Order: sequence, then C-alpha cells, then structure tokens
Amino acid sequence: MTDGVHFADARLPDGMRLYAIGDVHGCRELLVEMHARIDRQIAREGPADWRIVHVGDYCDRGPDTKGVIDFLTGRMAADPRIVCLRGNHDHGFLAFLASSSPAAARDSMIFIRNGGEATTASYGVAADFSTPDGMARTRDALTRAMPQEHQAFLARLPYAASFGDVFLCHAGIRPGVPLDAQAPDDLIWIRDEFLSDPRLHPKLIVHGHTPSDSVEIRPNRVNVDTRAFASGRLSALVVEGERRTLVEVSGPPR
Repeated sequence: MTDGVHFADARLPDGMRLYAIGDVHGCRELLVEMHARIDRQIAREGPADWRIVHVGDYCDRGPDTKGVIDFLTGRMAADPRIVCLRGNHDHGFLAFLASSSPAAARDSMIFIRNGGEATTASYGVAADFSTPDGMARTRDALTRAMPQEHQAFLARLPYAASFGDVFLCHAGIRPGVPLDAQAPDDLIWIRDEFLSDPRLHPKLIVHGHTPSDSVEIRPNRVNVDTRAFASGRLSALVVEGERRTLVEVSGPPR
C-alpha cells in the first residue's frame, strides 16, 4: 500500500501534457473558445504528446446542449486524443431517452428536475414534464429530433480515465476502494464522503460535479467545475511534468 499521490508530485507519462476541462452544461461558446485557446497553446509550445479530457456534464441548464455535443463529436472524430467522460447529467439524459416510463426511472429524474428543459429546447422540442404522458411525449419528440450520433455519444461515454499518476472522473471516488473497483454510481454522483476525506489517494483525482467559485486545488484532488452556465467561466487544469497551470475562458453568465 503506497502513501498516495500528492498534487505536487503527480506525474504523467513522459512527454505528455494533460488538459482537464470542467463541466460545460450547454455553454457552447465557452467550450469553443476553450478549445481554441488550447489549440493555440499546443501549436505554439509543441508538446510531444497531449490529451484534452472533459470530466462530464455536457447537457442541461445552459442554452445549447445540441451545439456542445455537435462540437465534441466533431472534435473527437478528428483526434482521438480528445476524451469525454460521463457525468451524472449526461447519464440522466440518456436514461430519460431510454426509459419507456421516464417518471418511474430514477436516473432520468436528474434530467427532468435539473435543467432538462434547456436541453430539449436546444433540439427544438418544448418539454412537458408535468405528467407521465407529457414526459413520454417529450421523450418521443426528443428521440426523433436528436441525431443518432448524439445518442451514441452519450451511450459510449466512459466513467473514468487515467494517465500516469492522474485519475479523472466526474464526481470523485469512494475513498479506500481501489481505483479499478470503483462503482460507476460513485464516479458520477459521490460528494461528501470524497470531498471531506483529506487522505491522499492512489492517484491525484481530477473531477468536477461540485460547483466552486474557482478551481479548487487540494493535496489529493482538483475540482475544475467553476459553474460555467451561471458564472460564465469555464476552467481547465493543465498538468505537464512539474508544471501546474490553469486555463480559463469567460463570457456573460446565462
């Protein structure tokens, strides 16, 4: 059993630079600007290898979930070094689409109760979550309106990724449980048990899920969710060798 990995000591494979981007929540303009900023930095500095990892929550709350997924599917098709992980809102969106009875599906309630109206509107569908029949009609209309590629994107989102001493997921991990044995629900939902634990983990955990006024850097974890849909700020952590920096783009809050 190791003593764990400290923020300052986490290392990636030789020559790799990692960009870890926080929760997007339908903010396409911020997303596009973040990728443009990163692209310019990579072109200017020429790292030997790199990865851009999104820690999940592409949908809900912000105005353009459709535009966000359009952009990300295009970027991922063009370069496999761009990785998108699953967030609880993405999981809930997929559950809503998959359920024949959305009102009875536990996982779909995050979509119904927390910003799904904005997501459906981005596909040109007016949501009606007031009754089970309304939910079913909304699901059917949304399924018809969504490109198949978007549903496939949601379905194949992985729960975690790991590079060297850095482990990335949406919400966090269950402390004391090996990283390869983490429950999917914990990776996209956990909060208090993870956030309050000061112990070092087997790797540095980079996550989102819990909104913060700024990127939260702790010895054992980094939270990159700066509440883009409300603050107008999208943030990313950059790790390369001993380097630790941030990239932030901003625009008017929604």
